[in-house]
Amino acid sequence: MSVLELRHHKADYGYDGDYSKVSAPAVAGITALASAGLLASAARSLRRGKRVTAAVTGGTGAAIAITAAMFIRTTRIGKFEVWAEVLDGLRLRGDETVLDLGCGRGAVLLAIAKLLPRGRAIGVDIWRADQTGNSQQSTLGNAELEGVADHVEVRTADITDLPFDDNSIDVIVSSLVVHNIPGAAARAKAISEAARVLRPGGKLVLADIFNTNHYARQLRELGWTDTRRRDLGWRMWWGPWMGTHLVTATKPV
Repeated sequence: MSVLELRHHKADYGYDGDYSKVSAPAVAGITALASAGLLASAARSLRRGKRVTAAVTGGTGAAIAITAAMFIRTTRIGKFEVWAEVLDGLRLRGDETVLDLGCGRGAVLLAIAKLLPRGRAIGVDIWRADQTGNSQQSTLGNAELEGVADHVEVRTADITDLPFDDNSIDVIVSSLVVHNIPGAAARAKAISEAARVLRPGGKLVLADIFNTNHYARQLRELGWTDTRRRDLGWRMWWGPWMGTHLVTATKPV
């Protein structure tokens, strides 16, 4: 399967973000109103000759609008483009067992499932509102739409306490999940759990917006000498100065 084919998806994977307290439509409406109000205020200030005030309010309104546009582009298009290239670069045989930590509605889980005609893709999550409509049923429905339901499995599980045997998984992926865990010790436990269940020679591929330098350092301390961390570029910017980094590593044999 080509990178272009991996980018294409039939299902709806919602919008990234925490909507447990304020719904996604409400967030969108508040953002639009705030930006429009600030820009309108800037226009009035400019007509009255208040150039400094106009510059400040107009700049703020424009910044909000730009941030929103970047976020929407990344969550609906950019992350699919980037992950298609990352997964293609794994050069999978097609018979592996792959685990997605915090799979959500399955954007990454189901993309990698397409590369596993003889393998198995397992997603775990605790189904919080970190995406719109996030639920086990949504993920399974998306698997049906993508035509991979026969080799996809989803479970409710905490990634700091994975229900898998040691050395039982060939590849682990995770996208924008570990930073949501409160506390450095708990995040470190998630990385330790990933290291535990990976088989020797297995690959870890983890994208996140915060703490990736800590994840990489922890893996090096575990003796994973080929650990790498890189910036995923503008297509995974969630706003000005908020990009995404990828940590990759192979468990020592």
